[in-house]
Amino acid sequence: MEEADRQLLRRSRVQLVSELQVVPLWDALLNRELFTPDMIEDIQRAGSGSRRDQARQLIIDLETRGSQALPLFISCLEDTGQDVLASFLRTSRQSAKLLKPTPGNPTPVVLRPKTPSPVDTGSGGFSDVCAPKTLKGNADLAYVLNADPCGHCLIINNVNFCPDSGHSTRTGSNIDCEKLRRRFSLLHFAVEVKCDLTAKKMVLALVELARRDHSALDCCVVVILSHGCQASHLQFPGAVYGTDGCPVSIERIVNIFNGTGCPSLGGKPKLFFIQACGGGQKDHGFEVASTSLEDRASGSNPETDATPFQEGSGTIDQPDAVSSLPTPSDIFVSYSTFPGFVSWRDPKSGSWYVETLDSIFEQWAPSEDLQSLLLRVANAVSEKGIYKQMPGCFNFLRKKLFFKTQ
Repeated sequence: MEEADRQLLRRSRVQLVSELQVVPLWDALLNRELFTPDMIEDIQRAGSGSRRDQARQLIIDLETRGSQALPLFISCLEDTGQDVLASFLRTSRQSAKLLKPTPGNPTPVVLRPKTPSPVDTGSGGFSDVCAPKTLKGNADLAYVLNADPCGHCLIINNVNFCPDSGHSTRTGSNIDCEKLRRRFSLLHFAVEVKCDLTAKKMVLALVELARRDHSALDCCVVVILSHGCQASHLQFPGAVYGTDGCPVSIERIVNIFNGTGCPSLGGKPKLFFIQACGGGQKDHGFEVASTSLEDRASGSNPETDATPFQEGSGTIDQPDAVSSLPTPSDIFVSYSTFPGFVSWRDPKSGSWYVETLDSIFEQWAPSEDLQSLLLRVANAVSEKGIYKQMPGCFNFLRKKLFFKTQ
């Protein structure tokens, strides 16, 4: 596929994933030999198999299908009655070709209307997506994420625990892992997944990541999917379990990436996303008028990632890990639940937190900063279920952070 077509697909991905009707497309894609039957089966099995997951994978795979892939795809859209999307892609493609400089013809000057000022909608965002563009261009107000990839993203997905650990299998976590792998890939991170690590191997994987040269990168992301518990701490609460049943404190994980352990990330954002219980308490919530009947009537049977906290069980960090901590700048730790409380996970659809985070990032990451995105996540998760869950974060960032979405 030509680079211009590839860029057009990437710019249009959010709209295509939101609006594309994939079911009518399968026969058209086969008839025009854009995909083989086996490739279409793989797309249909993508993620949870939802329309959005299938549409997202279709657009990603389309980039690999040759120089005529986009024109053929546009024809498939027209054949299946999706004329609005077809017209949008065709017009955008023609405009890009008109604007493409050729030998002897300088790049044309395009006069654009004056950009309107953003209007606060009162819902935590702006009605015009030019607001983050203004901030992104100001290095004093927002982190600069120009590198491609933006940085490394390590996902540790602990599903199967040793029989002696006393922990159950975390059914549904693989769904979470795949959603986050795709999400951060779309956000221009180089994603690496490690599964079923003992506590020692978790620490070794994190130390290895911290010791890499991040000089040419702009950010780093760590995602932990595991059982968890409360833990004694000075700064960051909670601990996550290795598959051997031994805990690793969140505080220790974060401090592996401090200025001493990872100097090439100095001044750059380091983001941690923790899907694990913060303790064993179950929150019954309190009655409000807007409680969702749909959630209360849900037939799902979610599980928790909780393990009881035992004082003196080895969850206190060793002195040499905390004795010379620098000021905790450029760190953001997002927890799936309030410290001390359980975090719910559906065996069929994954955890409430990751499912919501993936959906919110897909819709709002092009126009909102990280903290605004996670406020939306917290609000949406807090409305789920009979038992309640309240995500939260520790924010030590110095600037706003907008993900790279194009």
